Amino acid sequence: MKNIVVFASGSGTNFQSIIDAVDRGEITASIAGLITDKDNIGALQRAETHNIPTCIISPYKLSGEAEFAEELLTQLRGWNADLIILAGYLKKIPNSVIREFENKILNIHPSLLPKFGGKGFYGMNVHRAVIEANEGESGCSVHIVTDEFDEGPVIARSKVKIEKNDTPELLAEKILKEEHQLYPKAIQKHLKTL
Repeated sequence: MKNIVVFASGSGTNFQSIIDAVDRGEITASIAGLITDKDNIGALQRAETHNIPTCIISPYKLSGEAEFAEELLTQLRGWNADLIILAGYLKKIPNSVIREFENKILNIHPSLLPKFGGKGFYGMNVHRAVIEANEGESGCSVHIVTDEFDEGPVIARSKVKIEKNDTPELLAEKILKEEHQLYPKAIQKHLKTL
């Protein structure tokens, strides 16, 4: 069975959807661990509830990107990671990690990439920009992580219609529901390619 390692920086709702899909057998892999860059976040509590090992690796407490990358690689190798899943992880993955896990790192982004992707486009910033641009639809995209933010090949997407009264917060809620449905399916499909 393949080993998934999840990276998260926040409440962990996408992480929870992955845990639930593994429990239901919809993702045929085990979650080897959770890596986060912060303590006191919801994702850590979710991992604890489900007896998933955790590791906090904060780049701010290390001497630079090389040491950050080495800490990540040591942990990923220790957990025998086959696939890395970014679930609301806001730090850039070091290039050496991306090279070692080429085509084995997935991210979910809250827009229809390539629109509204790249540096600075995360969370509410994305939804605000989409509404300000008077887009008729938005959604979420699952993509393979490459050296550039949100530029890797898109392997799955889901669309939502933007209603006239939608605020960034309402749009975020609608898209998050889609993410929870889309991400586990995309992960399972990608696992079959490894």
